[in-house]
Amino acid sequence: MTVDFLIIGQGVAGSVLAWTLDQRGCSVVVADDPVLPSASAVAAGIVNPLTGRKLVRTWKADDLFPFLHKFYTGTEQQLGVQFFHPKSIYRPYRSVAEQKDYLALIADPAVQPYVNQLTTKETYDCCINNPFGGLEVTQSGWLDLTEYMRIIKGYFIRKNQYYEGRVLDADLIIGDKKVAWQGIQFNKVIFCDGVQGQENALFNYLPYNPVKGQILTAVAENYSIKNIVNQGVFILPIRDGLIRIGATYSWHDLDWQTTDDGRAFLELKVKSILTVPYRVVAQQAGIRPSTKDRRPFVGLHPAHSSVGIFGGMGTKGVSLAPYLAEQFARYLLDGEELELEANISRCVSLYNY
Repeated sequence: MTVDFLIIGQGVAGSVLAWTLDQRGCSVVVADDPVLPSASAVAAGIVNPLTGRKLVRTWKADDLFPFLHKFYTGTEQQLGVQFFHPKSIYRPYRSVAEQKDYLALIADPAVQPYVNQLTTKETYDCCINNPFGGLEVTQSGWLDLTEYMRIIKGYFIRKNQYYEGRVLDADLIIGDKKVAWQGIQFNKVIFCDGVQGQENALFNYLPYNPVKGQILTAVAENYSIKNIVNQGVFILPIRDGLIRIGATYSWHDLDWQTTDDGRAFLELKVKSILTVPYRVVAQQAGIRPSTKDRRPFVGLHPAHSSVGIFGGMGTKGVSLAPYLAEQFARYLLDGEELELEANISRCVSLYNY
């Protein structure tokens, strides 16, 4: 028996790539170990074209954001479900000086398509500290990752193309043109195993730079804002009376454990914004598969063309995965070139043949 692709890992990267290849008519088996921790299971799933205090445009935003909106809403329509929630991100000004700085930044023609300047201040005054008003970042929103991954998993289970368990690089019999695993021949095996890629003997030469993040879930019964609010930390309304608050960034103590310091940091930040009572009901921690040059890892192994990787997307997996999965599919199936900045060929000098 020969199958086109084995996708190892079913976080957001693996889910998006598996769906993309399936929709191209490929036979795809997805393998995932639910025991392993997953950054996608923790992440808020926010997509944001303008980041940081200087409203820096996300890498390739003009390509990524139209594509991701079409991808997720198209998948919803095809499956008859909802997991993608387009919403603006409200950025309250901290001061009159910051207001002036932001107004200067959004005069940039490259930024203007992502900003709504006609924001109604009163919409946000009910629940947040908002004396100077703010601006709305458009083309943003959030993906309910738990629901999305559950739906994609169910889709492949119904097709009898899902394996629940761990697949190690040592389990694979890698040949010149195919890879054997459990008696099945695969034309390609693609690792989408997140930060675990550091421990994969095939791809541990790649320059990962993992980042730990923590997030809170809170009950806030009087919180009525529908959009995302972001000022140092984000407030994401999940449903009426339930919000998520995040996130921390740490490049040390890289474990999957929550900390009192992480909670204290987020609560201190959010108390300067939130003006309605809230009660924390959960705290989660994850390790983002970030990279040293802040670009994803996409491509085939330099010595084994039947093995590839699709990962290293850090905090932006929900935004990056649809566009890059389409590019990867065209590379694998049609022979088109990969995005040079994402192609792991940029790291070939680090590989010890």
